Amino acid sequence: MELFIDVLKDAVIDSLKMLPFLFAAYLLIEYLEHKSSKKLQAVLRSGKYGPVGGAVLGCLPQCGFSVMASNLYAGRLISAGTLIAIFLSTSDEAIPVLLANPDRAGVILQLLLVKLLIAIPVGFLIDAVGRRFIDARPEAGEENLHHLCEHCGCDHGILKPAIKHTVQIFLFILMFSFLLNLLIAVIGEENLSVILMSNSFLQPLLAGVLGFIPNCAASVVLTELYLAGSISFGSAVAGLCTGAGVGLAVLFKVNRNPKENFKILLILYIVGVLAGMLLQILGV
Repeated sequence: MELFIDVLKDAVIDSLKMLPFLFAAYLLIEYLEHKSSKKLQAVLRSGKYGPVGGAVLGCLPQCGFSVMASNLYAGRLISAGTLIAIFLSTSDEAIPVLLANPDRAGVILQLLLVKLLIAIPVGFLIDAVGRRFIDARPEAGEENLHHLCEHCGCDHGILKPAIKHTVQIFLFILMFSFLLNLLIAVIGEENLSVILMSNSFLQPLLAGVLGFIPNCAASVVLTELYLAGSISFGSAVAGLCTGAGVGLAVLFKVNRNPKENFKILLILYIVGVLAGMLLQILGV
């Protein structure tokens, strides 16, 4: 019982230290999203250069843009390459979690640059040669477009969504920090390293699967594992490439072609895992 209380106390203290940084990050994110939503939609639909705009917008925190992209793709208003570029560059809650750790904020630029270098060429490649694999070209179809704000609650201003996201992610971080510290205390760091395949070339395979969890939990867990030193940067990238947050769940809901959707998941997994392994080989 004493161990349980000590671990809980440490998790609460560590999580509370992050709280003001987390709220500031979400307040800024909500402001940027609400001020530019129409312009962002136009960028996503920018023809043959869609993968560039999509990859850049996907770097913005949260999964709002992946949700938007899934709806636009279901209406055939953006290409498959643009959709995949957005999914690959999306890091969901990873950026706010990193911002909440000021001593590791330098990792953010490295992560975003790597994600862009992966997402842009893959997006163009899919649009150039992948149409036999995914035959889904953008076309007029405004009537097929679903409500883009369905999942964001943007009609409530920026303060309420910022508080909501802050509380949700704070609780995720608190819960995961507690469980991780408890696991380390009970089974030991060495045994946990074996489970997570630490220092293994194959660790990105596991991280890529973890990234498919269709909510913010995946990005929070992956980022916290990376910050704790339990997984490599390459593995974190692999998981964050496959994880597009709620966007993946929305894709299966609005795009009524399961076969096509699973092909997109396969592309995300292959690209994410290969990128993660390459980063491990390069020692990044």
